[in-house]
Amino acid sequence: QVQLVESGGGLVQAGGSLRLTCAASGRTLSNYAMGWFRQAPGKERECVAAITRSGGSTYYADSVKGRFTISRDNAKNTVYLQMNSLKPEETAVYYCAADFTTSWESMRMRERDYDMWGQGTQVTVSS
Repeated sequence: QVQLVESGGGLVQAGGSLRLTCAASGRTLSNYAMGWFRQAPGKERECVAAITRSGGSTYYADSVKGRFTISRDNAKNTVYLQMNSLKPEETAVYYCAADFTTSWESMRMRERDYDMWGQGTQVTVSS
């Protein structure tokens, strides 16, 4: 089983940037498609980005397209989420998640499809 640990969250002003990192241990991350989710207070958890095992394909929620970038380094067992032009309404706990798959080019965006989760990192965007 893979353990996931997120880092890089914090307090940033509106319009600022943060880079979240998800480090995996226990098993190789290359066996998993990966996703970044967020959950704001009182709201459901939503997928903001996902990436295939190969890193060749990505998905972004409409609300973050053009501002967020997901990437991965399988050699380092790490996944990243670069977040630019952050908005106050994007204040949330951000989670990375792993979806075991035998396909190098598939990815899923539903919370229930993901097998393992990190503990989350708080992102607060001030206005």
